[in-house]
Amino acid sequence: MLIVICGATASGKSGLALEIAQRLDSVIISADSRQIYREFDLGTAKPTLAEQNLVPHFQIDICEPTEVLTLAEYQQQTRELIAHHQNIPLLVGGTGLYLDSITKGLKIPRVAPQPELRSQLSALGQGQIYAWLKQIDPVAAQKIHQNDHYRTLRALEVFYVTGVPISAQQGENPPDYPILQIGLDCDVEVLDRRITTRVGQMIEMGLVEEVEYLSAKYGMDLPLLDTLGYAEIKQYLLGEMDLPEAIALTATHTRQFAKRQRTWFRKNKQIIWFDNTNPHLVETVWQQITEFIPSQLRVGDR
Repeated sequence: MLIVICGATASGKSGLALEIAQRLDSVIISADSRQIYREFDLGTAKPTLAEQNLVPHFQIDICEPTEVLTLAEYQQQTRELIAHHQNIPLLVGGTGLYLDSITKGLKIPRVAPQPELRSQLSALGQGQIYAWLKQIDPVAAQKIHQNDHYRTLRALEVFYVTGVPISAQQGENPPDYPILQIGLDCDVEVLDRRITTRVGQMIEMGLVEEVEYLSAKYGMDLPLLDTLGYAEIKQYLLGEMDLPEAIALTATHTRQFAKRQRTWFRKNKQIIWFDNTNPHLVETVWQQITEFIPSQLRVGDR
């Protein structure tokens, strides 16, 4: 069995997961595509060491910032972790593809990124490579927007490496164990305020200093420094804007990101939604969990 806790950034997933994991005497498996990287802590809202000591966490700090963990690798590792734990693990995060790779059993072509090939294709322009994709794999082209550069590159990359269209290698093979998917949400205005508060807390905790340290250690051109929360502070450090502007831009970009997350998760009809402003949220969610778990596996019956 598996319990998923998902939702947009700043929706309270980590706090709820800590409460539930302790009641289940279980573990938390992160489903966040940036928390896997060491040293990227504040900007990714990574659980603190105290929180990680409170409940065992997995899929956190497993990669160097200069490394790449593919979705296929994440899927394989996480499946092994789920199989390893007797108590029901919690899969917690906001990266939709990470979650889908487990809950839907996505079939993922095992093709590592090909930087040189991507560079050559990118130099040709999106219009040209998308036209090629329509010729090579019209099924994939129908699912990929003509301006989606990353997915176009990925589809071509898989074809050139394997000789088989990516559409022929995709599909789903859901796991045979039961999954309870819990989603946290609230009014947009409430989430916007939570995001603004979170960004302010990150700054107070030392996000600027974190970006300074990472930039000095790995260089300003490290790809991870161009992601949400880091890119804006990097612009400030480069003198392209002042700190209040960088903070405001981070909040704006985070709200936009949260909107995309909500759109993604709302398509999943298996998610049971809960209002994260409910003062009795933990008990309400716990009631749902006790109804999901067969009576012989409930904590009180062990």
